[in-house]
Amino acid sequence: MSGVRNPQRPPVVKKGVDCLTMKANSTDQHQILDVANFDKKTTSLNHSAATLPELAELSSTTTKSNNARDLRIAAETELSDVKRELLRAEADVEQIVIRINRDEARLSSGTASPKELEQLQHEVGTLGARRAELEEVELEIMMRVDEIKSRIDELTSQETEFAQIIGDLNIRIENALARINTELEAIAKDRAETLASVSPELIALYEKIRASSNGIGAAALVAGSCTGCNLSINTVELKRISDLSEDEVVRCEECRCILVRGA
Repeated sequence: MSGVRNPQRPPVVKKGVDCLTMKANSTDQHQILDVANFDKKTTSLNHSAATLPELAELSSTTTKSNNARDLRIAAETELSDVKRELLRAEADVEQIVIRINRDEARLSSGTASPKELEQLQHEVGTLGARRAELEEVELEIMMRVDEIKSRIDELTSQETEFAQIIGDLNIRIENALARINTELEAIAKDRAETLASVSPELIALYEKIRASSNGIGAAALVAGSCTGCNLSINTVELKRISDLSEDEVVRCEECRCILVRGA
């Protein structure tokens, strides 16, 4: 988006250029602009690689999968504890049943005195009530076991589903990165071939500027504006530039990049 220094003034902004004593033929200057375009494409591709939508989805799905795993492990630990509780409840019921069977056997033997029979009958009744209470507790624990098992099955199913999604996302990411890397390799090859015929001094200047200006080392002068910072150059400066020889290296006063004319 083009910018202006003072929106209250006419649309053409007062903006100058820095003319260097360095000279480079027009071909070299246009080739360094090609290199700048290669670098711009490289930056864009690297950004695309780092911001693939699949990466965000992979991160989110991995978090969900890890949460499901942690909940499953916690449920399995809980199940182990409840199963031990069930074993204790079953043992308590078994002890009551043994005592009831023993008392009922004595009642059936006919060898007990009337007083003993009365005591045995009362004990059997008490034990029966206690057995019912313990069996109710046992049933509740069994229901908890079933509920935890069901929860574990559901969480395990979620983990399986998330694993399939993660596998698919990894394949999509791998394919996308492969395509991007192919483009990057082609750009790197073209860049190297282009630089091979450019003067070392101009290359050094370009790389120095690029390292200190957010990766922009050269830009074209188009319709009176620098395409590096998208700001207009006033008519006085444009006239000054037009009077310079073709091999004069010009710098944009705003973004300091090499300003290539006739692009």
